[in-house]
Amino acid sequence: MSARDRIVSRVLLTNDDGIDAPGLAALEAVAADIADEVWVVAPEHDQSGTSHSISLHSPLRVSQQGERRFGVAGTPGDCVVMGVRHLMLDAPPTLILSGINRGGNLGVETMFSGTVGAAMTGLLLGLPSIALSQTYRDPDRVRWDTARALAPDVIRTLLAIAHDAPTCLNVNFPDIDAADAGPLTPTRQGTGLIKGVNVLREVDPRGIPYHWLQFERERRENAPDSETAVVASGRISVTPLHFDRTAGDTFDALRSALKRGD
Repeated sequence: MSARDRIVSRVLLTNDDGIDAPGLAALEAVAADIADEVWVVAPEHDQSGTSHSISLHSPLRVSQQGERRFGVAGTPGDCVVMGVRHLMLDAPPTLILSGINRGGNLGVETMFSGTVGAAMTGLLLGLPSIALSQTYRDPDRVRWDTARALAPDVIRTLLAIAHDAPTCLNVNFPDIDAADAGPLTPTRQGTGLIKGVNVLREVDPRGIPYHWLQFERERRENAPDSETAVVASGRISVTPLHFDRTAGDTFDALRSALKRGD
């Protein structure tokens, strides 16, 4: 890979599956194709489902695990802040990449995702950020090669598009061979597949109950331009995200109703 093919001077990588996850290894290979300098600041352990959370009530411990490679005993959001505001303070990154997540981040699931949460934290710090996820049907056969092959050109394409402000982009790769994947397609978040959250009760060997939380997923109605529908069709989805979650219709209804009460 020649220097001309590298379009980023300094990139910060993180994830929510942990610093030893295979998806992060795939992302490091991707970053080496597009960046002159690659930094990794990732959770020491799996932090899936931590969303945008940052640790305000406990100290953060950082362990150096190689050149420009650090593990953090915290959330993906913590990792981004530690990277940008501490470890890379003298020369901040020009891009943040989060992933590659094991499994899709589609629809409502993006609200809970630590992968997307890390990218949104980058957005909060004023940096362009991209979350990348590899969907799968068989958890024992995640197509890392698909994301590895497609991600460099996807990132180059997205960075070449002018934006008025830093953005957070959520990218999902379909569960098919890279050669068969359809084009990069702009999408809306949509509903996704999550129907709810269940509580699973178990009892440990000492007779003490404990509980697991588990997402309940099912096929749901999603618009043709939603992430879920586009990825299911074999294309690569990209959704621009922001922090404003205001429900427009409800806001208008409230404003109208409360005006009548003046």
